[in-house]
Amino acid sequence: MARIDETRVYNWYISLVAASCMVLYGYDASVYNAVQGSDNWVAYFNDPDANIIGAVNTSYTVGAIVAGFFIGGPVADYFGRRVGMAAGAACVVVATFMQTFSPRGQIGCFIAGRVVIGIGQGLALTGSIYIGECCPPEIRGTIMTFWQLFYSVGSFIAYWINFACSKHVEELGEWDWKMVVIFQLMMPVLILAQVFFTPETPRWLVKKGKIEQARAGLRRIRPTEQDVEDEVLVIREALEFEKEAISSSYSALWKDRSVRKRLLLAVILNAGQQLTGQGSLNTYSTIVYKKVFKSDSTIALINALNATLGIIFTLNAIWSDRFGRRFLFIVGAIGMGVCMIIVASVETQTPNLADGSKSKSVAISIVFLLFLFIFFYKPTWGATVWIWTSEVFSMNVRAQAVGMASQTQNVAQAIVGQFFPIFLKNCGFYAFYMFAGINFLLAVFVWFFIPETRKVLLEEMDTKFGGSNHVEKGGNLMGVADAHHAEIDLDKKEPHAEHVREVRL
Repeated sequence: MARIDETRVYNWYISLVAASCMVLYGYDASVYNAVQGSDNWVAYFNDPDANIIGAVNTSYTVGAIVAGFFIGGPVADYFGRRVGMAAGAACVVVATFMQTFSPRGQIGCFIAGRVVIGIGQGLALTGSIYIGECCPPEIRGTIMTFWQLFYSVGSFIAYWINFACSKHVEELGEWDWKMVVIFQLMMPVLILAQVFFTPETPRWLVKKGKIEQARAGLRRIRPTEQDVEDEVLVIREALEFEKEAISSSYSALWKDRSVRKRLLLAVILNAGQQLTGQGSLNTYSTIVYKKVFKSDSTIALINALNATLGIIFTLNAIWSDRFGRRFLFIVGAIGMGVCMIIVASVETQTPNLADGSKSKSVAISIVFLLFLFIFFYKPTWGATVWIWTSEVFSMNVRAQAVGMASQTQNVAQAIVGQFFPIFLKNCGFYAFYMFAGINFLLAVFVWFFIPETRKVLLEEMDTKFGGSNHVEKGGNLMGVADAHHAEIDLDKKEPHAEHVREVRL
């Protein structure tokens, strides 16, 4: 029992190190929203108009899209999952200095920093692959919950630092926004200090032919020697089938019908995550709340409370291993759609005060409804999209496919984010009716097209999408008697040669 507890704890530790990459994402997505509320930031960059504000946000997504589609997958597949995470963290460090110390009035430098930080985020998303490949299938959904939870932690840190700075604007001057930006250094430094002390994923090591290193790593995260040998065997069989029957390269993305189907579904889910309205709210909630409140400090406090509740609400995603991914998707989409309809109705059908703000009761109602929206979003389309995306692809295309699918979030957000400030300015809260309609359509899409994937072994995921069982097919190619079980000599901790002689090759 002690051994099982020890390995399970270590599973959690290495998964949380990888999940820390999402703190980078959450902090950066929130920090730009936060600094828009600073009069010093606006003055420092000569009062940028709505188009420039949209461009600053879009520049980040461009960097993330380039990294996700063209850089992240090859880096993670060639150099390893840990190098991908470390490279992303290093880019964030460089970009943080670029943004903090941009010359006065030179918003181009700030935008360049946003591009670099986007590249860093695209590389760091390798962390989701790392978690999926290391943790046991029975707790994969629970551990992946912390991937989205740490996004909320990033937002939490950014917004509370911003709130603190907003209370001391006179003393800090232009450092009221620079302080918020430069604190982004904290998490990438912690990641760089830990990531290379965690084991590389066994699936990547086996793919590179480093069988003994894979065994050594598995012994740190699996309770028994039998579990280690079984997993090595299963990985070997799946990789053998993918190499012989499909393709060991990215060409499987279009050669294999099952993979093509998964990629299309993952792209729609990831785009849908941003089209729920959360992407726009997270980036532009300061602008949204300025239509209801006049106090910058009040808006900063609301954003900070929102981020705090986001951490609590995300924990509900642990139910994905009990009730399934589909259940959370459908309930979340319907709940968010209802919230958006009510928010839009309350704001548009109530009168404004003389100063353009809303009455206290109306303002509080809007804040409550947007918090309720987060309650539905965080454990469902926030966390579960990442869980589903990280677990559905086979090893031969996993890094590239996850990178492409997850960066669809940024493609969608680049489009919506560029025009949402103008849409909000011209149409006000009527914009939220659009998000309501999208959410209801997403619920219908999941009901008809998304299969359940909870507790399915990664190497057998293809069967859920009309593909072959890679473990069994690979076992046949290797001449293994039992495709799921390696018979071992527990005294020598070695597989019996007559049962699976191929494993050590």
